[in-house]
Amino acid sequence: MKNILITGSTDGIGKSAAIELAKDGHSVILHGRDPQKLSDTTEELRKTAKEGSIMGIVADFSDLRSVTEMAHKLKDEVPVIDVVINNAGIFKSWESLNNNGLDIRYVVNYLSPFLLTNELIPLLKKADSPRIINVSSAAQSSINYEVFTGKKIESEGESYAQSKLALTMWSFRLAKKHRDLSVLAVNPGSLLNTKMVKEAYGTYWSSADKGSSILYDLAVSEKYDGITGKYFDNDKGSFGQAHADAYDDSKIDKLVIETTRLLSSYT
Repeated sequence: MKNILITGSTDGIGKSAAIELAKDGHSVILHGRDPQKLSDTTEELRKTAKEGSIMGIVADFSDLRSVTEMAHKLKDEVPVIDVVINNAGIFKSWESLNNNGLDIRYVVNYLSPFLLTNELIPLLKKADSPRIINVSSAAQSSINYEVFTGKKIESEGESYAQSKLALTMWSFRLAKKHRDLSVLAVNPGSLLNTKMVKEAYGTYWSSADKGSSILYDLAVSEKYDGITGKYFDNDKGSFGQAHADAYDDSKIDKLVIETTRLLSSYT
């Protein structure tokens, strides 16, 4: 049985995947922003879990210092992590910028997963077959570094698409850098029946189960053993091609350099 961290797991496909993994006996670390919602979800999973333990951890992914604190807490309390599913994401929000003046979609959808995962790599490397699943999107758009650094505000849809491409680009670089980790980016399905999609578009195309099922499979199915540095497109039900920029090493180099510089200023 595996020890699995799922960010953004108090609702949507993250919660659904967590429930199924807990039912199968895996230990699940839930993450949420709202303490009460996280507590309720943790208790709900404990009622359905088999042998595995259920742990909850609070962090606000729009606040990079909160994410750093989350990483330190996990390193203090958890001996090993087999799988990290970076599922937490945001589309609509009341504000365009976070408390550091950075685009909030870039922070939640890319910078926080980047920060958290890199902090947790020592715990992942203690696992026998560690996996990192980064929840991307079919919506991917080339990075505008004025938006990335908070100097320019774009539409919600545009900054969301840019942040999801950034997550995908970094996924491919992480897979190359750490050959002993399996790193996959995944579009869980377009317009799934989730709270985020309803708020953003007011409609949906597919059941949320479509997304949670692929997260479950990518996390624990043996058929994905040893596969890394790829993009799974669940609209097609197979591995596919991400945005062209995700395969451009010079653009990925720039992204990693700018990300490291930015994080050093705010964490």
